Amino acid sequence: MNLFKIILNTIPRPILIKLSYWVKPIIAIYLKGKNYTDPIDGKSFRKFLPYGYEVQRPNVLSPSTLSLERHRLLWLFLKNETDFFTTDKKVLHFAPEQAFFKRFRKMKNLDYTTTDLNSPLADVKADICNLPFEDNSYDLIFCNHVLEHISDDTKAMQELYRVLKKGGMGIFQIPQDLNRKTTFEDNSITDRKERAKIFGQYDHVRIYGRDYFDKLRSIGFNVNEIDYSKKLSANEITKYCLTKGEILPVCYK
Repeated sequence: MNLFKIILNTIPRPILIKLSYWVKPIIAIYLKGKNYTDPIDGKSFRKFLPYGYEVQRPNVLSPSTLSLERHRLLWLFLKNETDFFTTDKKVLHFAPEQAFFKRFRKMKNLDYTTTDLNSPLADVKADICNLPFEDNSYDLIFCNHVLEHISDDTKAMQELYRVLKKGGMGIFQIPQDLNRKTTFEDNSITDRKERAKIFGQYDHVRIYGRDYFDKLRSIGFNVNEIDYSKKLSANEITKYCLTKGEILPVCYK
């Protein structure tokens, strides 16, 4: 079994986050080059690292920021298509990604709060299905690759809607099979290896299909299904190691 696959499937995520701060500077120096660039920090490498719990995707994990394809796509969208970096905003960030955490924290235009039950990066330890925040509190909410871990995702979506300000924006990325019309889940599958095989990761509870967007709409969100890769050149997609056709669910209240 691939070493990265063994690490991902055996070491708890909070510990991985802590260990990565020690390891990534060494890897970044080793892989320095000119073939691929991480747009988040502008650093270039001869290759990126592989990543994946069940199936290892080659050349996708940035050695410097530890960003994946979805993180780099989101960064480019925020930078090129929104006022995120220039306008004052109150932001709530679920399960904050290392690629973004310190950068967002330093941005003077953001009133920035992180939350999660287990992440060592969380300011507020909270259950997404029962949030300790007031109604209409946040201008922007990031909740990326979280909902696939939540048994009652309907309640979680309702809480996201509740705490988002009227006119506010939420970005709720999930692993999604766009070839699948409806979302699949089966709680009778309890073996970790079997769950990883079927759901892509041992701690995922479903595979979202194309109906994900309509479920968000049923909660009350106005949803824009944005294929931002269409606005990028083939050279940019290759250079930044992006996944062509990935959809950004950009939601408004």
